[in-house]
Amino acid sequence: MVSVTDLNQQDVREEISREIHQIYEESYGKGAASAEALVGDGWVIVILDQVELLPNEEFLVDNGEYDAVARVRSQYQLAIQAPLRAAVERATGRKVTGFASTTSVDEPRFAVEIFKLE
Repeated sequence: MVSVTDLNQQDVREEISREIHQIYEESYGKGAASAEALVGDGWVIVILDQVELLPNEEFLVDNGEYDAVARVRSQYQLAIQAPLRAAVERATGRKVTGFASTTSVDEPRFAVEIFKLE
């Protein structure tokens, strides 16, 4: 039997996944194949699978500059953390007190956004 709390948690996960995916598409001009949010007690983790790189990033990766692309993406994620945090805060009704982000540019490509909740 599915409880109301389970439905609410599912709605929260779906809303976060959708919004973070949309922010990626708007910010980078490309997104990921999918986004999945995991919501725990005090944490939200969003995994974006099959992240698409921009043409200049693809060029750098093809020439062995994996670290450069990962560093720039990490810096960019820190720069756009305000809308990411806001999406999580809207969905959970809780304040985000910490944020971390990483992108794996090796295949399979993925990104992880971690939010610590108050």
